[in-house]
Amino acid sequence: MSFTNSSKKKVALIDCNSFYVSCERLFNPKIQNVPVVVLSNNDGCVISRSVEAKKIGIKMGEPYFKVKDLVKKNNVQIFSSNYSLYGDLSRRVMKVLKGFSNKIEIYSIDEAFLDLSYIKDDDVEEYGKKIRDRVLKWTGIPTSVGISSTKTLSKVANHIAKKNKAGVIFLKENVDDMLKDFDVGDVWGVGKQLSKLYKKNGVDNAYKLKNISNTWVKKSTNVLGAKTVMELRGVPCIDLETQETKRKSCCVSRSFGKKVTSIEKLRESITTHCLNAAEKIRTDKQTTKAITVFIRTSPFDKNRKYYSNSITIDLPIATSNSLELVKESINGLKKIYKYGYFYQKAGIILSKLDDSSEKEFNLLAPIMEDRSHTLMKAIDFTNAKYGRNAISIAQAGINNTWKMRRKYSSKIDTASFDSLPKISV
Repeated sequence: MSFTNSSKKKVALIDCNSFYVSCERLFNPKIQNVPVVVLSNNDGCVISRSVEAKKIGIKMGEPYFKVKDLVKKNNVQIFSSNYSLYGDLSRRVMKVLKGFSNKIEIYSIDEAFLDLSYIKDDDVEEYGKKIRDRVLKWTGIPTSVGISSTKTLSKVANHIAKKNKAGVIFLKENVDDMLKDFDVGDVWGVGKQLSKLYKKNGVDNAYKLKNISNTWVKKSTNVLGAKTVMELRGVPCIDLETQETKRKSCCVSRSFGKKVTSIEKLRESITTHCLNAAEKIRTDKQTTKAITVFIRTSPFDKNRKYYSNSITIDLPIATSNSLELVKESINGLKKIYKYGYFYQKAGIILSKLDDSSEKEFNLLAPIMEDRSHTLMKAIDFTNAKYGRNAISIAQAGINNTWKMRRKYSSKIDTASFDSLPKISV
């Protein structure tokens, strides 16, 4: 069966290499060319690995306690996750990429699709190298670039570029040869369960998936499965989502570094999460009409009773005022808190979000919101300039013993000059 692609569409996937590790290396040249891993919340699992760490056998998602011997034996450098740093560098990378195409889909914190259809085939690979070089020069983050006629094939090209350390791959010629050596489980959109189904039916690589019967794939999978097959044939079926859709809800939650029993400590965590959530929706120019507070103990602790509860408060007036939201969330916490439990996690969900420009018909709302807007703007400006929590409120506490374990934190914060590394001359 032969499939040809008459479309001149060209899609590039730019993916940052071992992004979290690259961010840590940017401010610490001593850890270049040595094995490095970054851990998840509370230093639980491996979520980013350098090439050197992969070579010694450290697997993605593996619990840290399972790889401690490998870490010690190979002198692996360990870092706790630092999402404020990674988020800042991600924004810088995406800003650079926006200079190469007006059609961009920011797919994740370290990936973006670009429409390069306006570039000639003979020039596209060189253009990919230009993208890669500029991102490295302007941000310090290394990337891999995969380019092809569909998003799925560009993912394949990117995977090959990383594996072969080619930097840039334009997948146009010899596509079938590449797909024959590409495991079906590595195809974008094919998860574990679907991969098992395909392999059970003899489809173990991307080439066989490309040439599978349309009738069989529609009957055995779903619309997304059928689209994946068509994309492997070079027929674009998944469009670039270039319009950034605003969130419909905002959740901020964290597991505690150690169990919490008192309502005072829970109040500190709820307040902190509420302040962060309110800041996020203000950044998106949104307001909320409902707030949910939830707390729970560990479901895996067999020696203690399990307790989980939540409460949703409907607000009379849509707002993004941190003070109002904190007050309501603490009232909610008091209603669901139970004494005698060892709590593992607490969080906040802001829902019924709407554009802040959508004014409610309420006599007092304009006056209240105008005052609130001025105050919140001043707080956000100060925190952006001097670092998060430069201005906070008393309920958030000071020495938060409940915070996440970050034993291996590099403590780098690009929003604070005091937190940047110091270089001795």
